[in-house]
Amino acid sequence: MGRQIIQATAKKKRKSLSSRNSSGPSSARAKTPAKAKTPAKPKAPKAGSKGKAPGTKPWTAAEVEEAFQRLAAVIPEPRGELEHINPYTLLVAVVLSAQATDAGVNKATKPLFAVVDTPQKMVALGEERLREYIKTIGLYNTKAKNVIALSQKLIDEHNSEVPAAREVLETLPGVGRKTANVVLNIAFGEETFAVDTHVFRVGNRTGMAPGKTPLEVELKLEKIVPPPYRVHAHHWLILHGRYVCKAQRPLCETCVINDLCRWPQKTTFMASG
Repeated sequence: MGRQIIQATAKKKRKSLSSRNSSGPSSARAKTPAKAKTPAKPKAPKAGSKGKAPGTKPWTAAEVEEAFQRLAAVIPEPRGELEHINPYTLLVAVVLSAQATDAGVNKATKPLFAVVDTPQKMVALGEERLREYIKTIGLYNTKAKNVIALSQKLIDEHNSEVPAAREVLETLPGVGRKTANVVLNIAFGEETFAVDTHVFRVGNRTGMAPGKTPLEVELKLEKIVPPPYRVHAHHWLILHGRYVCKAQRPLCETCVINDLCRWPQKTTFMASG
């Protein structure tokens, strides 16, 4: 998936550069100053407040529409990268993914989900044996305890079914707003916006949906994302942040929305690319 995004954006950028170079070398030389300065070495940006585009002009509705149209052209059918079998295994996978990579979670859950795919089977497995399956994942002791507890609660209070309501999901051990939003979106097709570190960074860095907290970014996205893109919006932003608008070395030179982005440091990275 990541390679698909980078290859598609690189192809678009090469086409753009070829078009600009067609005017001939003489005109390019005429615009070059006598003593061209060596571009400053780009500084590695960080996620969070330093990665914002503060005080910039808000995106217009047309710009937001254009951005998602381009992202959709790169990946017509985006999807989450956590492997799962049903809503229950999705819930477990998302709980395990907190402060962990999707790849790391998938590696651990592949053998786990081969033997456990219902709350009853998870409770029967037990916390100690569950820890053995997920010990490569960060905070696995706490996560194992939460998974067993939420599984028991699903059995006792929800007929072993994953509830399709955010407020109810958030009462389960280890489930917060972001986890609930992911489950509602992927399992039930709800128009929710799960804001992880990637979405938070993209929203702030580009200036599309700035906010000091994940909730602020989420509420901003709820207001501005056009109807045709709402179901998959957070998937496009997650993938864009994971593979293009990366924390340490964003690929501004191949980004399909770089002309819309408000980030003041983007020109440095485009020049260095």
